[in-house]
Amino acid sequence: MTDKPKKKGINYQRAWAEARELVWRHRRSLTAGLVLMLINRLSGLVLPGSSKWLIDNVLAKHRGDLLIPIALAAAVAVIIQAATTYALSQVVSIAAQQAITDMRMSVQKHVLHLPVSYFDSTKTGILISRIMTDAEGVRNLVGTGLIQLVGGLLTALIGIGVLFALNWRLTTIMLVVLLSFGGLMAVAFSRLRPLFRERSVINAEVTGRLAESIGGVRILKVYVAEKREEKLFGEGVQRLFDNVRKSITGTSLVGAGATVIVGTIGVLMIVVGGRSIINGTMTLGGLVMYIFFVGLVAAPLIQIASVGTQISEAFAGLDRIREIRDMATEDEQDEDRAKMEEISGRVEFRDVSFSYVQGIPVLKNVSFIANAGSTTALVGSSGSGKSTMIGLVMAFNRPDSGEIRIDDQALVDVRLRDYRSQLGVVLQDNFLFDGSVRENIAFARPNATDEEISEVSRIAHCDEFINGFPQGYDTIVGERGVKLSGGQRQRVAIARAILADPRILILDEATSSLDSESEAMIRDGLQSLRHGRTTFVIAHRLSTIESADQILVLEGGEIVERGTHGQLIALNGRYRQLYDKQYGVERDRFINPGEDFTPETPSPLEELSVPRPPSRAL
Repeated sequence: MTDKPKKKGINYQRAWAEARELVWRHRRSLTAGLVLMLINRLSGLVLPGSSKWLIDNVLAKHRGDLLIPIALAAAVAVIIQAATTYALSQVVSIAAQQAITDMRMSVQKHVLHLPVSYFDSTKTGILISRIMTDAEGVRNLVGTGLIQLVGGLLTALIGIGVLFALNWRLTTIMLVVLLSFGGLMAVAFSRLRPLFRERSVINAEVTGRLAESIGGVRILKVYVAEKREEKLFGEGVQRLFDNVRKSITGTSLVGAGATVIVGTIGVLMIVVGGRSIINGTMTLGGLVMYIFFVGLVAAPLIQIASVGTQISEAFAGLDRIREIRDMATEDEQDEDRAKMEEISGRVEFRDVSFSYVQGIPVLKNVSFIANAGSTTALVGSSGSGKSTMIGLVMAFNRPDSGEIRIDDQALVDVRLRDYRSQLGVVLQDNFLFDGSVRENIAFARPNATDEEISEVSRIAHCDEFINGFPQGYDTIVGERGVKLSGGQRQRVAIARAILADPRILILDEATSSLDSESEAMIRDGLQSLRHGRTTFVIAHRLSTIESADQILVLEGGEIVERGTHGQLIALNGRYRQLYDKQYGVERDRFINPGEDFTPETPSPLEELSVPRPPSRAL
């Protein structure tokens, strides 16, 4: 987190492609906004323009008959200006907010359909920043930003024309000063722009780390790591502060420069304008009108520089969004692949090899067949490749070489959506959403009836604790299910899998959070769930593994033994060694139930509960 991010320039070609689509999509509101802006700016010229008539004719020549017409013209212009300002906010600003909303939904939809490997390599905070923060820049293209830029240019051009007509000498000097100021502004904003871009990156990193520390607060407290996390977060917000400080200093210098320029123009008008009145080349009304129009020209020019920076930032955000959009989603990759009908569930690995990092294989030439309706157990020490194999079964990753076949169809040739709709999974660390128990159980089938939800809850023995809650199935489980115990979350996940009615079932330490009594209670439910389904089991308790149709023993990414429990025990190899270690642990605990026992070497199936690296997490 302390490493400074590499600065990356804007790919304007990519950003412009996104901006062009965005502007075209909102062309109607932009056209209406430009028309309203034109009327607004023109009506805004009436009031300062009337000052010359008021002073030189009404006051100097005592033309009282002109007073009411001038006042009426100014009043009508003010009403038109107010009406168009309101209309602009309704037509353009609301349209911009709608565009931001549409952009956020579109990017979120695209992100959710990206391959799992993308999420393994991208921080959550960065993704949230892309969806929520980068989309904000849209308002500067389809909102008032682009229209203000055009309106400012129009006002400045008209104003300069009027100023030349009033006093071309003073206007020439003033334009030299304003153009010099514009050049300084361009340089200043070119230096400020990278700071604004870097701020979004830092903010994403800090937000992501904060989300991680809050989500893992229990681990922080267990290992008394609050100070370390405070330091990391402090370094992040300090970097953010340094960025903001530099930005404030830069904008303050720009503001000070603007004050100097305004003062310089004021002094010039006093000297040159005063002499022009004395010489009779300019009237008093003309000077007052000139002062008004200088303001009308200077303000848009300053606004143009500011809006230009905002649009540049919008392009930076659109570039990052387009970078994500250019990544092919799983659905786009599946467009030319065959549909998959309901499967029987036969799974075959043919010489499958896989690596997360090139040159470091995790699986090496793995081959096996899991017949439809059978149960395959995976056994091995941590890092042997069990979770990677399960990830390949769920198509979270693709093999480097070899082939995975489902019902004699190559998995690479079928649509993942069709395939995954026939999967069910119960993981070691099951994720529950911050909603009701009912919503979490029915997650795979949102239209499930209350009777179906109650039935699967009974099978998974969820009803025993759910009925004890005051709100029953409407009880809110909290973020990640924090209001439920580990065993309760596990049983909800099992009920969810039963309701999904999958053809292929993944049980990754499905009973790891249950005590012996709870495990015994749901064993029949799991047996019922496995019946007729192709099941892959990773478990550290032999009660599930012993009944498997085949057991695959993995070491170093290779299958070193395979067979039934009885066959592997008789083989007297690695599985027997692992089995005897766990059997010895269980026997010693039975003989000396009051004594604490910590084996010097973790049991094979206890080793399975060791946390996996994030890149291999299911």
